[in-house]
Amino acid sequence: MNKYAKYTLIGLLTIGVLWAVAFFIKKNTTPTKLYETEELEKKDIVNQVIVTGKVIPEDEINIKPQISGIISKIYLEEGEQVKEGDLIATIKVVPNEQSLASARGRVRNAEVSLANAKLEFDRNKELFDKGVIASQDFANIKLTYDQAKLELENAQNDYRIIRLGSAGGSSSANTNVRSTVAGTILEIPVKEGDQVIQSNNFNDGTTVATIADMTKMIFEGEVDEAEVGKLKLGMPLEISLGALEKSTYSAKLKFIAPKGTEEEGAVQFKIEGDLVVTDTAYVRAGYSANAAIVLEEKKDVLAIKEALLQFDKETEKPFVEVEVGENEFEKRELELGVSDGIDVEVVSGLDENAKVKVWNELEKKDDNEDS
Repeated sequence: MNKYAKYTLIGLLTIGVLWAVAFFIKKNTTPTKLYETEELEKKDIVNQVIVTGKVIPEDEINIKPQISGIISKIYLEEGEQVKEGDLIATIKVVPNEQSLASARGRVRNAEVSLANAKLEFDRNKELFDKGVIASQDFANIKLTYDQAKLELENAQNDYRIIRLGSAGGSSSANTNVRSTVAGTILEIPVKEGDQVIQSNNFNDGTTVATIADMTKMIFEGEVDEAEVGKLKLGMPLEISLGALEKSTYSAKLKFIAPKGTEEEGAVQFKIEGDLVVTDTAYVRAGYSANAAIVLEEKKDVLAIKEALLQFDKETEKPFVEVEVGENEFEKRELELGVSDGIDVEVVSGLDENAKVKVWNELEKKDDNEDS
């Protein structure tokens, strides 16, 4: 091999080695991972809490009988409109034997007392007519006689009420159950033949019907303790009903419970809002509903997705990484404002043209892998 060929071969080997070294250096210095970026946007951000609950009448009145007995007839049905005084049902009285015997005994005692008072009155009236006794003495005797007559009348009325259900002594032995308010009958939990009990000091009594004014509805729901401190009376509520998907109703927060109840480890506070019912749709009692309560709202503010935020482990302050060169990023601390859980207002730390690093890393694909 002449020296020219030898030098040529050495040169080619040297060039090959240098090319190989340069290739591997370049390959090792090229980033294997690239990051996407997102820009900030001007948005309206609304911080609101969604409360789950139901729509119920503001007042529900339970109609109870004034006397115990058995339902003889029911005249109305659930859903019907009633006025004050409308007849709902009649009750056939089944008297209590002990009470009946006691009332009967009281009538007999009153009859005996009246007979004795009448004899005394008749005897003294003759003496008074002859001027033998004074007018004051006779007046006292007459008063005793009149009181005995009233006592007998009261005893007889009590006896008739216990035995027949009314002082008038109706032949059908029924008593009427009437509506005490105007409204809609929501429920009639009894049927003909059921036994009912009157309300007294020891028993609430049997409910014959439940009536409510369906034009006065309220939203009732529960708020978690983390949100209740942000609520204030008078806040507007936007109510959406599960049964009426296309309808929304306005309401105002009128009540926040001063005491919470623990449910499955979380403390819940009851809230209520007056519902403005329109004539466009019939709102039934018990509809499930969601109430949106706006806590804070900002319009046309610089916003960033919360998913792009990071928090310093020591200071716990929020920051993002901003692109300053090709695949080069710089840490920027932020001051944040109102958030809706997806986007958050950027008060300071970034401008509108900043490109923020997306933490979902994308592997740079090799063309050979796709083939």
